[in-house]
Amino acid sequence: MDTNALRTLQLVAHHGSFAGAARVLDIDPSSVSRIVAGVEAQLGLRLFQRSTRQLTVTEAGALYLGRIGPLLDDLDLARDAAAQVGAQPSGRVRLTASVAFGQEVIVPRLAALHDALPEIELEMLLSDQPVDLVAAQVDLAVRLAPAPKGDLISTRLMTTRYRVVASSAWVAQFGMPEGPEALRDLACLRMTLPEYRTEWRFRRNDAAVIVPVSGPFLISNALALRAAARDGLGPALLADWMTDDDVSQGTLIDLFPAHDVTATAFDTGAWMLYPSRAYLPAKVRAVMDFLRRQVRLGRA
Repeated sequence: MDTNALRTLQLVAHHGSFAGAARVLDIDPSSVSRIVAGVEAQLGLRLFQRSTRQLTVTEAGALYLGRIGPLLDDLDLARDAAAQVGAQPSGRVRLTASVAFGQEVIVPRLAALHDALPEIELEMLLSDQPVDLVAAQVDLAVRLAPAPKGDLISTRLMTTRYRVVASSAWVAQFGMPEGPEALRDLACLRMTLPEYRTEWRFRRNDAAVIVPVSGPFLISNALALRAAARDGLGPALLADWMTDDDVSQGTLIDLFPAHDVTATAFDTGAWMLYPSRAYLPAKVRAVMDFLRRQVRLGRA
């Protein structure tokens, strides 16, 4: 049995349609239909029940797919173990991250990654919307959050701290706020995320305060939010990896350097996540190890 055909069955079951699987595989839905029909003919079983409105997995199909999943994982493990003998990690790694993190942290390191891992082909899917790793066949995700929950395996890439920053021109016009509470009366730049748009949290010497924030601009992208702050449109809450250079150069000013700041949780970071499988391919582990080294060097 062709293992690619079996993986196509898994995609059809996951997406609930030939069209969904076809989008991931970048082929025509008719091709997916022929692959499924061919497997069913070989097995002499009906794996999917088709109708004009929906596609569902049959009882026999559910049993079959449940059994082949671990087998396909074992085949991947065997292939990957053999490939590691005397060879550099190689192959395509599909990585997803937010647009801002990808542009600010990963893209500047692509040349070094190619020098270190010349046989790796990195496909970056940058999106500010969460990507379904299984559905999109993504090997590795970097997500910004407190400790992630769910059935994905996670490991911290780096700790993230946040700042409230404003341009030097804004500070010259409005002055330095006397404390976080002053933000109540100022026009702040806010992200559209529910946690960021209504209140910011501050902590100093174990004393915490939640400050309501408002302002005329709501922006969905962190890069655009930083650009607005640079243009003097108001204070913004941004991560340290986005503002370190601006603060050191004086382009942006940290308004509350003595405070810990967040919109969600004070202990947050960038996490690398990968699907919960029986093994981690060498090519994915190599990319993860490279990113860890690079982030550690960048923060040394």
